[in-house]
Amino acid sequence: MIPAAELIDADLIGLYRTMLTMRHFEEALMVQSTAGNLRGSLHLARGQEAIPAGVCLALRQSDSITMTYRGHGYVLAKGCDLGRIMAEICGRADGICGGKGGKMHIFDPEHGVLGANGIVAGGIPTAAGAALSAKLLKEDRIAVTVFGDGAINQGVVHEVMNMAGLWKLPLIFLCENNHYSEMTPLDRSSAVTKLSDRTAAYAIESVIVDGNDVLAVYEATAMAADKARTGGGATFIEAMTYRTCGHYNLDPGLSYRTKEEVAEWETKSPIIRFAAWLTENSKATTQQLLDIEAESKGIVDDAVEFALASPFPDEATALQGVFV
Repeated sequence: MIPAAELIDADLIGLYRTMLTMRHFEEALMVQSTAGNLRGSLHLARGQEAIPAGVCLALRQSDSITMTYRGHGYVLAKGCDLGRIMAEICGRADGICGGKGGKMHIFDPEHGVLGANGIVAGGIPTAAGAALSAKLLKEDRIAVTVFGDGAINQGVVHEVMNMAGLWKLPLIFLCENNHYSEMTPLDRSSAVTKLSDRTAAYAIESVIVDGNDVLAVYEATAMAADKARTGGGATFIEAMTYRTCGHYNLDPGLSYRTKEEVAEWETKSPIIRFAAWLTENSKATTQQLLDIEAESKGIVDDAVEFALASPFPDEATALQGVFV
């Protein structure tokens, strides 16, 4: 692994560009949702951008990942085409899944994306299967499964952790602990709120990391990935973060938390924080960061244009990919 302190400037700038593009992409999704160009609930992750950016920098394209339905950032950071992601979310034929997966079920095996999932904790056994296949086939790849603190009480999480600990699977459990399971505070849903403590029952090493520090997330993931590749088994990473938007597009997020709490976390934005770090450490100038922001907005604008120009799927394709 390459320690965070030894990342080259291009990688550091890339992390910033990735986080900014995530933010602009999700802002564009909200605009398109309001305009009626995408249907149903929209789950955004404003304030959590450091985790997908840091995690995916530590992975290879061949590594597998599963995410929650709030997984747009991981698909983007894993290298999938932004226009095809936007087209998929808008239900268009040029989407990664032909417009059939939508925002909750984006799937792109070419980039190791084994799917977002509309079921809480639903992607965890899929990632375990990918890790098991890598182990049995003796392939140099690992799997990562991303879930929130609300998923930790699902039975399948503990079944998979037991299996991963028993068989030393090359698997990383990445828990985005944003303190709220939808609208329920963590201490109202979990008797043990230090979630990483639970892994002791399964002989899985755990680590708590500042999820708003993109370099800390990268380094924790890189260490876990190196351990998994060399036969050391699974790791549980508890990334402490905060979602400054509501649970979904019609939730202002203030019925279960205060304006003051949200405002305080806005000041801890991983994007603002990393921009300050880059300039303070002479890795980028303020003008360079402004140029990157303009560039990322342009990339997202192009993705929206591509998506809206794409046709809707032909009715004749409705059953394609459904039956063997």
